[in-house]
Amino acid sequence: MREPAETIVAVATPNGRGGIGVVRVSGGAARAIAKTICGFEPSPRRARLTDFHDADGATIDRGLALFFPAPHSFTGEDVLELHAHGSPVVLEALVRRACELGARPARAGEFSERAFLNGKLDLAQAEAVADLIAARSQAQARAALRSLDGEFSRRVEALVQTVVQLRVEVEAAIDFSEDASESASLSKLEHLFAAAGEQFGALLRATRNGARLTRGMHAVITGAPNVGKSSLLNALAGSERAIVTDIPGTTRDVLRESVMFDGLELTLADTAGLRESKDVVEGEGIRRARAELARGELLLVVAERGEEQALESLLEGIPESVARIVVINKIDVDGVAPSRAETGGVVTIALSARTGAGLDLLRDELKRIAAGEEVEGAFSARSRHILALERAGEHLDAARSALATATPELIAEDLRGVQQALGEITGVFSSEDLLGAIFSTFCIGK
Repeated sequence: MREPAETIVAVATPNGRGGIGVVRVSGGAARAIAKTICGFEPSPRRARLTDFHDADGATIDRGLALFFPAPHSFTGEDVLELHAHGSPVVLEALVRRACELGARPARAGEFSERAFLNGKLDLAQAEAVADLIAARSQAQARAALRSLDGEFSRRVEALVQTVVQLRVEVEAAIDFSEDASESASLSKLEHLFAAAGEQFGALLRATRNGARLTRGMHAVITGAPNVGKSSLLNALAGSERAIVTDIPGTTRDVLRESVMFDGLELTLADTAGLRESKDVVEGEGIRRARAELARGELLLVVAERGEEQALESLLEGIPESVARIVVINKIDVDGVAPSRAETGGVVTIALSARTGAGLDLLRDELKRIAAGEEVEGAFSARSRHILALERAGEHLDAARSALATATPELIAEDLRGVQQALGEITGVFSSEDLLGAIFSTFCIGK
């Protein structure tokens, strides 16, 4: 437990009117605030129907009061919850009364931040709280709940333990460098490095899948002008989101639309057709389209039958690692049946965005790519987790490469870097700036 902090208060339910609203208080003054507002000494973890009183003794509202004494509460501090009717006026009056009695308004995410600082949650679990609240599908909610239950943290900790074993062996080589019988065994180090590498690879893949599931995959629709990119966006979105005409260059800006496929979210970005243009406005649209391509995780490259060869010039500069699907549109014009083919790892789907023929083939492919691996056991993750793992991987690769050539001191330093990068995920190593940036994204009252 850290040093006692100020008592904080906030409405813990969404803005607006509702049947029930909850005001949450956390801190050392919570018990005294409960006694004054409710008029009795609260019993731990027992809901009691009572009147809530203002400074003059008048009734603000009637509802339930619950008290959770430290350390057995969400924040690890004394916590009071007042369950009132969900009127913004009533809830604001309760918050104002708590502030009169020594509390202050809570910052965004401050309750979860205190839970982390008091050891009730690690940082990855605290972030999972926000991810669970923000979940837009059952798949996202299940993944966030797994992280909240500690699935992600346990996998990080398992890798940390392997790295700790490596550090012990290497430190032994430093401490007992003159005694060969006590120095690190090269074969044992190689075995531990291999184990760490396997654990790391599996964890990084699962984390990337988790981050993709949490935020949704960013798919960019690209191609030459007038091949049906906007029609494809409309067909996948199920509504007329983009203007469709026979005039090339109609799309001038990037249009984004979120779609859900069986609980998997994709953000589709319709972009201007790629070509050489002297039109200033269209040229700006093409520049934005290429910028969007650089950020895409998946490319839907749209073309008409017989124009596939022109795709290569459109994709110049796009890394081969970016997933892509080639979409041959307007098969209704040629009287061709929908189809799926795969050549060199690139899937080609023939369809008609106008009639809908073949769209199911594309949806199935989008779901397959968006789901990634092990979707049933996925946990929620964020971009910062991926960056931390990538830094850990760089240090691990450097330590393993230096095993045969470098001194133990240099290997030990890289292994220390691995452990520190992993510790940033769960909050073992974290700066105040990092914590502030993370919890500021939470909602008030959580």
